[in-house]
Order: sequence, then C-alpha cells, then structure tokens
Amino acid sequence: MPRETTSLPLSLPAPATRGPLYRWLYEQLRAAILAGRLRPGARLPATRDLAVAYGLSRATIITAFEQLKAEGYVEGRTGSGTYVSQILPEQLLQVGGMRHEGKLPHRRISLSSYAKRLRPFRSGAPQAVRAFRPNQAALDLFPTTLWAQVAARRLRRVSTRLLAGGETLGYRPLREAVAEYLNTSRGVKCTADQVLIVSGAQEGLDRTARLLLNPGEHAWMEEPGYPGAAAVLRAVGAKICGVPVDSEGLDLERGIRRWPRPKLVYVTPAHQFPLGVTMSLRRRLALLEWARKAGVLIFEDDYDSEYRYSGRPVPALQGLDRAGVVLFGGSFSAVMFPALRLGYLVVPPEMVDVFAAAQSVSTHHPPLLGQAVLCDFISEGHFARHIRRMREVYAERLGVLLKAAREKLDGVVEISNVEAGLQTVGWLRGGIAAEDVARAAAEKNVEVMPLRRYAFGRAPGNGIVLGFAAVEPKELKRGVEELAAVLRT
Repeated sequence: MPRETTSLPLSLPAPATRGPLYRWLYEQLRAAILAGRLRPGARLPATRDLAVAYGLSRATIITAFEQLKAEGYVEGRTGSGTYVSQILPEQLLQVGGMRHEGKLPHRRISLSSYAKRLRPFRSGAPQAVRAFRPNQAALDLFPTTLWAQVAARRLRRVSTRLLAGGETLGYRPLREAVAEYLNTSRGVKCTADQVLIVSGAQEGLDRTARLLLNPGEHAWMEEPGYPGAAAVLRAVGAKICGVPVDSEGLDLERGIRRWPRPKLVYVTPAHQFPLGVTMSLRRRLALLEWARKAGVLIFEDDYDSEYRYSGRPVPALQGLDRAGVVLFGGSFSAVMFPALRLGYLVVPPEMVDVFAAAQSVSTHHPPLLGQAVLCDFISEGHFARHIRRMREVYAERLGVLLKAAREKLDGVVEISNVEAGLQTVGWLRGGIAAEDVARAAAEKNVEVMPLRRYAFGRAPGNGIVLGFAAVEPKELKRGVEELAAVLRT
C-alpha cells in the first residue's frame, strides 16, 4: 500500500483562546481523523512544522500527539514519523457491538458439573425494612461514626508490612482476638493457630464441604434448615439428608435410622435456624459420642448466638468436643453489618494445614486492612458494647411483637417465645395455608416467609417466619394489625 503523506498546511481553525492549547490541537486532529479528512495510514505533519504554522511550542504539539497515541488514533514509527492508525478505537467498539447483534457465530461454553449444580439462594437489591423482615440486624443502629473513627486511626498508622499482605490464615492479632472472645464468651476451646479468618460462615462451610465431601456422599442437614447451607452442599454434589428437628434440636435417632453413615453433619445448636430451638445438653453429648464412633465430622454454625435474651449464651457444641470432630464457624457480618464480609472458622489442630493450603490457592485471605480495623474495634471494647446494646434493643422488640400478637392474633397464630436470635415462628391455626397468608400479607406491605420454604422434603408444619430485630416497634405493631386483618378475611 503506497504511503500517503499530509503536507502543510492542515485546514485547522485558529487556536482556542480558552483552555489548554494541546487539548485544542488534540480535538482538532481527532475530529479530522474521525471525519475522514485524515485517512488511515496518513502521515501527520512534523511537530516542528505544526509549531511554526500555528505559533505553538513543540511541547504542546508533542503532548497532543501523545494523547492521540494513547487512545489509539495515531501510531509512531521510529525514524519515519506519526501516522493515522489503520484501525481506530471506534471500529473496535463496533466489532464488540456485533457480538451482541448475533452477527458472529455463537460459541457454546462447556461448564463443569460443579457449575451446573450452582443455585443462588440470595439475590436482589436491599429494600426498606418492613414487618417482618427475617434474619436481618438493625443496621440503622450500628455505630458507623465510631467505626469510621477506628478505621481512620488504623489507616493513619498503617505500615508497609500490613500493606504487603499477611498470613494465609488471616491477620494474626485478629485471630488472637477471636480466639480470646470465643474462649471467654462462647465456651469454645481453641488457640489462635486453629482460627481461620474467612469472608463469613458461608465461606467457612463452602471450604469445609469442598475438602470433606465427594459427589454423592451424604451430608445431614436440619429439617427445616438454612437454605444457604443447602446451596453449598448441593453445589459440591453431596446428597442432602434432611433430619427432623424437635424440641431438643436435631433428632439424632431418626437421622441414624434413615442415613446411618453421613460424611458431614451441619447443625445450628445454639439457636436452630429457623425454628429457634436450642439443642439440649443430652442431645449434644449423644451427637458428639456418635460422631466420634462413626468417624463423622460436624459443622457447627454459630450464626447469631450472641443475641440471647434470657441468661448467658449457651456454650458451644465445640467446647464439649474431646475427639476433634467439630468445626466451628461464625460471622461478624451477621451481628454487625453484612457488608463487613468477615467471619471465622475454628478447625481441629490436625486439619489446619489442609485448610491453610486450600485458602492459599483461593482467596489467600480477606482484605487485610478490614481485618485490622475489626481487630481494633474488638480489642478497644466497642464490639462487646455493641452486642450488649443490641441485645437490649432486640429483647424489647421481641416483647413488642409477643404483646401485640397476644392482643391481635390470639387463637389464629401461636408465636414461639424464642430465647435468642433475630426471628421467631408463628404457627397458623384453623387450616389457613402459609403460602396464602404470605401472598395476602405482601399486598399489605407485610413480609412473612412460609416455613416450608426452609424445608428440603416434607414441610415441618404450617408456620410463618417472623423477623423482629430489624423492625422498629411502631412497624411491628402495624405488621401485626395488618396480619390480623389478613387472617380475618
């Protein structure tokens, strides 16, 4: 292809009187290229010639040329000059648009069996809180100003060592703070060396399931139970075995009769999700002894045990374990705010290395600065004070819900007087279907969740889940009145 040259003068208007001169020249040359006055392959005038023609400095000309090069409109050739690019940026964008118009052949992507098993269990943008939003803390009461002060102070004295990253298991001072907190407040027996910092209990369970379960192997889950845990187990190909829950928690004997040899057991013993019952000491000891003899591992999800309204929090199942069969997971996101995305996983000493190896080839560790800020928040006593305050607020809101229900829902809904957690269950009387109630309540801007949506097999009863922690007392009363109106009609 013969080389096309552009000699002086270019037909450009007089230089702009406002703004940088290099910007004026850049825009004029770009417009000439896009309009076709400077065609692909055309050689631009030398910088010295342009400087003389328009009374500009060569530095101004060079700056404009460099901007055009950076954006792909021109290209420099050593010892030859500057030329208009053969393919312009706009043409590349048009090629990208052709894919969406179906002009290029469609390429089939072969997904792994893991990808085909994935099912999202949570989606949608956050919405305004209304009665009876379940499983959500009162985010409007979190001390954001205090958190910002702690974060700012940490960032002002951040070290290059912290910026460089840290141990695979997580920020060591945070792991030490977590171990101290769990030993003191939750009855967990562990050292900092057993603590992994993860993005939450969900990631802790996902990591556990990937390391312990092969496709087709059995995993016990409480029935009804946490849908997020079911999503994890289903994704790794495990066979989910729904074990009924009674007034003492997971019904061990029924589980053994139906599925005698599971590989993993997922439980929420401190405050069963979503029924709210606490696993009895008798059932805990029996579960641990059976797991020891059968070679079964237990994942204990301690998702909101901090919020207990009568007496001290019940000691963890892990604290009773003498055989190293319990993995203990918890989340700061659940008790502080979801966007924090920080939690912990306590594993038996002999399993630390394999969990660390898995961590090193995936997330390595959650963002270290966030871990450092959380560590300061805990060590300065703010976390404990926040928990105490929210425990009082949630206890008050539970009392408002129970009192309003006694006045407005007596005889049609029996609400469980739970001792902990962020929600409770209302048992419907008179044969009214929970799904019908949920649909009718939604029309009144009231949010109730049928209990059967937490089941994997047969529904455990005709109930609805009612959240109270995130809902202000006035809204709780309105919700009860609207629910009563729905049930009357």
